[in-house]
Amino acid sequence: MEITHQVVVFDAADLNSESRFWAGVLGGTVDFEDDWRTVLVDGSAKVAVQLAPEHVPPQWPDGNPQQIHLDLWVADIEEAHEEVLALGAVLLKAVDDEAPGEGFRVYADPAGHPFCLCWVKRSDAA
Repeated sequence: MEITHQVVVFDAADLNSESRFWAGVLGGTVDFEDDWRTVLVDGSAKVAVQLAPEHVPPQWPDGNPQQIHLDLWVADIEEAHEEVLALGAVLLKAVDDEAPGEGFRVYADPAGHPFCLCWVKRSDAA
């Protein structure tokens, strides 16, 4: 099998809000079609959003289960945290101990899809 193209697709009742959110997070632009939006970064499709008028957001961690989520590793968690909140994300779970090593925070995008901002803190004594 030869895969020539791949993209992660999110269902959403509000195409514009969801696609603008992911374009903001990924530093891309939105290509508009009738019931579909594609988020392009440097001309390549990274994620897409398809119209799902009856979409029910997952209720993480209890309730409607998530089907998929993205883990995004960031260089500066505090900067990334502020940016995704400004774009419309909701913090679902902050990690208990952020001091050593690696960690993650769980958020929901505007359509309620969970995603994680992850980081690795490296010590200078390596």
